[in-house]
Amino acid sequence: RMPSIFSYQSAEVDWCESNFVRSAVIAEYYNTHGASLLSLLLLAPLNFLLLGAPRAGGRMKLCHLKVPLLLAGLFSVYFHMTLSYVGQLLDELSILWTLAVAYSFWYPQVYFPKCIKTRRHFFWLTGITTVISTLMSFVKPTLNAYALNCIAFHLLYLTWKELKKCNDKRVHRMAAVMVMWWALAITSWISDRWLCWLWQAINFPYFHSFWHVLIALSLLYCCPLVIYFDVSYEMPSFKPKLEYWPSDSWPVVVPYVTLEEPHKQC
Repeated sequence: RMPSIFSYQSAEVDWCESNFVRSAVIAEYYNTHGASLLSLLLLAPLNFLLLGAPRAGGRMKLCHLKVPLLLAGLFSVYFHMTLSYVGQLLDELSILWTLAVAYSFWYPQVYFPKCIKTRRHFFWLTGITTVISTLMSFVKPTLNAYALNCIAFHLLYLTWKELKKCNDKRVHRMAAVMVMWWALAITSWISDRWLCWLWQAINFPYFHSFWHVLIALSLLYCCPLVIYFDVSYEMPSFKPKLEYWPSDSWPVVVPYVTLEEPHKQC
């Protein structure tokens, strides 16, 4: 008899952490809590960014991103709690659709393919690509996580392109911090996948839970950068400025974007 796709441990992926050690209900205890912390680390600062987003357009774009981010966090918790096939697909597809929403609203029009003339046409292109990717994800689910991580290289490339046109030291510093957190996050993810034998030998198989927290910290700096560059394109008569809450001197801060006096920025 085939196991149900909703059954515990029916997923094709099982992370390094031992299952049902801390709880009889939660398969991966630390990964589950790391996923829940991911939601908190992203959504709480996003609410703050929503208030500081320049004008109604920026607030509306962030509103469109809140629901996919919330679902991505919840589905990740469900997946690591059950390790079910459905949980795996929901976790991966929610990330895919969150990226699709982000690309649809924030991808700079200057980088559109030559055949795409308007944002509306780009919405259709993104939507069709996402639907095709969604269907393909059912073919070999074990490859989905690798494919999703590869999208980060395109985002890093776009950041590098934008930094070449910008002289603001704060922007370059924030981009460097974002890349640092991302590098630590992807190192933790790869370590958990490829060096599991080592971490289990020393009884420390928790690097995937670190991944959740570290990628959240990276996105915490990524979102204001995206808003900053978006303002440069969509509101060229204003000068965006990166600020930190509660203060620049604090070791842990929430970055956000404000608008200064009208002035064309990089």
